[in-house]
Amino acid sequence: MDRTRPHDYLIYWVIMAVLAAVLLWPIWLTVRGAFLDDPASLAGGYTLYHVAEVFRDPILLTGLLNAFAIAACTTILSILIATPMAWLVARFDFAFKAILSAFLLVPLIIPPFVGAIGMKHLLGEYGSVNMILMDLGLRSEPIDFLGDGGFWGIVLIEALHLYPIIYLNIVASLANLDPALDEAARNVGAGPVRRALQITVPLIRSGVFAGSTIVFIWSFTELGTPLMFDFEAVTPVQIFNGIQEMEASSRPYALTAVMLISVAACYLLGRWVFGGRGYAMYSKASRAATEHRLRGWTAVLAILSIGFVVLVASLPHLSVILTSLTAEGQWYQSILPRAFTLDHYEQALGHPLAVGSIRTSLMLALAAMVLDIAFGVVIARLLVRTRVRGRWLLDALVMLPLAVPGLVMAFGYVAMSLRWPFNGSMPDWLHAVCSTIGLEGTGLFQWLDDGPLHPLANILGQSPNPIPLLILAYAVRRLPYVVRSAVAGLEQTPVQLEEAAANLGSGWWHRQRKIVLPLIAANLLAGGLLAFSFAMLEVSDSLILAQREADFPITKAIYVLYQRLGDGQYIASAMGVWAMLLLAATLVGSSLLLGKKMGAIFRV
Repeated sequence: MDRTRPHDYLIYWVIMAVLAAVLLWPIWLTVRGAFLDDPASLAGGYTLYHVAEVFRDPILLTGLLNAFAIAACTTILSILIATPMAWLVARFDFAFKAILSAFLLVPLIIPPFVGAIGMKHLLGEYGSVNMILMDLGLRSEPIDFLGDGGFWGIVLIEALHLYPIIYLNIVASLANLDPALDEAARNVGAGPVRRALQITVPLIRSGVFAGSTIVFIWSFTELGTPLMFDFEAVTPVQIFNGIQEMEASSRPYALTAVMLISVAACYLLGRWVFGGRGYAMYSKASRAATEHRLRGWTAVLAILSIGFVVLVASLPHLSVILTSLTAEGQWYQSILPRAFTLDHYEQALGHPLAVGSIRTSLMLALAAMVLDIAFGVVIARLLVRTRVRGRWLLDALVMLPLAVPGLVMAFGYVAMSLRWPFNGSMPDWLHAVCSTIGLEGTGLFQWLDDGPLHPLANILGQSPNPIPLLILAYAVRRLPYVVRSAVAGLEQTPVQLEEAAANLGSGWWHRQRKIVLPLIAANLLAGGLLAFSFAMLEVSDSLILAQREADFPITKAIYVLYQRLGDGQYIASAMGVWAMLLLAATLVGSSLLLGKKMGAIFRV
C-alpha cells in the first residue's frame, strides 16, 4: 500500500535542497577551487596545475604518502585486534562475557588526540615503559617508541581507538550467518580452518569492509592526533596549517581536493576488491547460531585474551587520568607519577578558557542534536513510510558525511564563508536576474551585492562568528546516526497501528504524536545521544572553524591548553577526563537502547 501523501514530494525536495546547500555545496567549492586558475577571486578558467603541483612538491607528496600509510597501518592493526575478539564474543559463551564485551567498546569514549597526551607519558623517551625496561635491566638506553616523528605512536593510538567500529560490524555479520552452512561443510569433512576461509570469511566480508571503510577514512584524515604528536609531515596537518592562506593561495584547495579524491578512490577500490555482495543471499540466518560453552582452561584463555585487549586499549584512558592527577612536573623519568593533586580538575572547571569552551560545546552540541532529530524523523519517515521516487538518493546523501572526511567538510565551510552570500559580490547570473527585474541601483541590490550573510557567519574575518557554521557542521556530520536510529525504530513499528488510528478518524499529526513518536522515542534518544556526544568531542570542525578564543569548543580548548607551558597538559588532561565521562555515559545509554543494532550506525 502506497502511503505517500501529496506534500511528501514537497518535503522531499525541500530536504534535498537543504542537504545540497549544507553538504554538497561546501564539497563542490573545495573541489572546484582546486581546479580554478585563481580560486580566491574565481577569475580565469580551469587548470590541472594546482593539483599536479601537489604531486610535484616533495613535502606535500610525502604528507599524502604518510597519511595513506597511517590509514593503511591503522586499518590493518584494527582488523587484527577486532576479528578474534568478535569471533570469541559471537561464537562462544563463557564467564564474564557480557561485561568483557562491553569493555571492548571502552576506546570509543575518548578522542584519540586526547589519548595521545597520556600515551606520550607512557611511550616517551623517559616514559613509563622505558623506565620499566631500564629498571629491570633489560635496556641501558631508552627505546624510541615514538620515532619517525611519532608515526607508530599515531598508528597505535588510532587503532586502539577505532577497532570497536570494525568489531561491532563483524559481530553483527557473524550473528547473521546461517549455521546450517557451517554444519553442512562440517558434515562433508571440512576442517575448521577451511570452513572459516571458504564460508565464514566470504560471508562476513561486507561487514569487515563496512567497518574498515570508516576506520580508513577516519585515520586517513585524522587531524588531532598528528597535531598532538607534532607530526606535521601529513596531509591533514598541512591543510590545517594552510587555512589562513585560502584567500590568497590555491594550495589548500588542491591539497584538500587531492585528499578527498584519494579517499574516494581507495573506497571504490576496496569496495570492488573486498566489498562484493556475491554472497548476500546467504548471509541472513534462518535460525540463531548455537554458542559453544567454554569451560576450564579454554574459558580462562578466552577471558585473558579479551582482558589483555581491554587492558591495552585502556592504557590511553588510564594515562590521561594519571596525567590529570599528576602534580606539575612529577611524572618524568619515573614509572608512575611521584605526586598527585586534584587541583587540575578544579582548574578545568574554573579556567576561563575551559569554562567558556564547555559552555560553547554544550550549546553547539545541543543545537546540532535538535536539528538532527527534527530532520532525522522526517527523513526516516520518507525512507520507510513512503514510496517517493528518489528515496535512494536521499538515503545516499544522508549517509555521505560518513564517507566524506570531516576535515574536507570543515575546509568546505571555510571556503563557503569566503563566497557569496557570506562574502563578495553576487554571482553573474543573479546580477543579470536583478538587472532584468529592475533591482539594480536600489538599496536591496546593494545589500545583496555585498555579502548579505556576512554578519551571520564568517570564519577568517576580523570579527569572526563561526557559531552558525559550527552548528551546521556538527549537525551534518552526525545526521546519519539519528537517521539510522529512527529508520530502525520505524521498521520495528507496525504500520497497522497508524492505519487503525486513521480508520478511527485520527489525523496525521495526531497519529505521529500519539503513536509513532512514543514508539520510536528510544531510538531517537539513542541517536540523539550519539549525535550530542560526538558533536561535543568533534575535532576537525572545532580546530578549523573556531579561530577566536571566545568561540573555542572543548576540543579546541584542550589543544590550545596542551600547548601552554607549565600546567597546560595537566588541565587539558582533566578536561579530557570530563569529556571521557560524558561520552561513556552517552555510549552506554545508546548501547542499552539500540542493543545489537549499535553497529549499524557505523556503516557507510
